Amino acid sequence: MPRTEKLERVAELKRRIEGSAALLLAEYRGLTVSDITELRRTLREADASLTVVKNTLMQRAAAEAGLELTELLSGPSAVAFVDGDAVSAAKKIKAATKQFPTLVLKGGFMEGQVLSADDANRLADLESREVMLSKIAGLFKGAEAPEAEAPEAEAPEAEAPEAEAPAAEAPAAEPSDEDGKE
Repeated sequence: MPRTEKLERVAELKRRIEGSAALLLAEYRGLTVSDITELRRTLREADASLTVVKNTLMQRAAAEAGLELTELLSGPSAVAFVDGDAVSAAKKIKAATKQFPTLVLKGGFMEGQVLSADDANRLADLESREVMLSKIAGLFKGAEAPEAEAPEAEAPEAEAPEAEAPAAEAPAAEPSDEDGKE
């Protein structure tokens, strides 16, 4: 690859690194072109794109972006540039490792931290953002119904003391009027 092409490729990788929410690195040894194409298609569903990279070019791009990924860049490397939920993308890669046993999740980078292979696999074991949000929404929906009923039942009790309070304060207001007359 001529030097200009290498510089352009490094610049492109750097731009993608900086524009991604997370990176997941995998070793794709033993996968066919059709296997990689299938993995790319699967990752697109998780708002991520898979790119096969030359380790030296990726190391340079990562260094220019302020990352140290040298330990993760050995063997044939593919990088998933994640624009969406990193958990969903990690789940897709982990599921693909069952389909393609030679595929190995090597680690990644997320929220300023380099992830080891174990970290990346644990990330895949978490619930995705969508699942978490639906559970949280379900909790709030479940909480809204009892809360909505509770204030209605308590409303007459709450209004009754308030109604009495102004009457009790009325005599206090009269002396202040008298004070104003003096």
